[in-house]
Amino acid sequence: MPDERVAQWEAAPGPLGPRTRQVLALEFGSKAEFDDPRLEWRRLFSELLGTFMLVVVAAGGGLLHGEGQISLAAAVVAPGLMVMAIILFMGAVSGAHLNPVVSFAFALRGDFPWRRLPGYVLIQLVGATLACLFLYAVFGNVQHLGATLPGTGYANWQALLMEIVLTGTLVSVILGTASAAQNVGAIAALGVGGYIALAGLWSAPVSGTSMNPARSFGPALLSGDFSSYWVYVLGPIAGALIAVGSAYLLRGAGGDPTSRLAGSGALDADKPSERQHLA
Repeated sequence: MPDERVAQWEAAPGPLGPRTRQVLALEFGSKAEFDDPRLEWRRLFSELLGTFMLVVVAAGGGLLHGEGQISLAAAVVAPGLMVMAIILFMGAVSGAHLNPVVSFAFALRGDFPWRRLPGYVLIQLVGATLACLFLYAVFGNVQHLGATLPGTGYANWQALLMEIVLTGTLVSVILGTASAAQNVGAIAALGVGGYIALAGLWSAPVSGTSMNPARSFGPALLSGDFSSYWVYVLGPIAGALIAVGSAYLLRGAGGDPTSRLAGSGALDADKPSERQHLA
């Protein structure tokens, strides 16, 4: 654990013991380290690995469900559990965005530098593509490699509306539980992972519950089916815009210590120093 991370938590006010401060440093990381440009390669690798893991589980689950080997419930709950695990084990490294519209929403809120957005989006698309290359090698080009497509009997516009609402709620959960631009800690893991599983349980038959242009990009690219991909780009972007607007109404503008505290559940703007450990 970097010395500066430990020092940050050792300097935090309040009755915290040394062991507790070290555990918090490991779980929540250091904001200074997250912003350090010298460590961008580490953050990008984290996003690559995390997106790979997510898409292997999400697209792989969809593929196996299409083949009749697992239930729909298993296919949609698995990605939520995977996101929960990713947030817990490397959320403090890259923020565990794993999704271009999540990075976009953090940037709109002022909590994530715009200059870092292209790198995150590109590496997330690469991670999704590598995941589908893996699935292609294992299973071949079957079931559109788990692509998200409108369900039987549903039109593109119906799937689009579903993706807008689903992504708007997902990004709202993320912005409300994240610390600045980082999905870190048990609260974020349970909130975000639990919501992904819940959304999939009821909406998968309509749109496939993507909420993530990268998750939809990998299978579309490797299967060669981009017929409905626009739904899974436009829908999540629109949903993210709605979520950022809602966050502004609920907590005000982002990009400042008060908003980061509010995102962590500390709404007392008069005493931010007492809750620095949350930001």
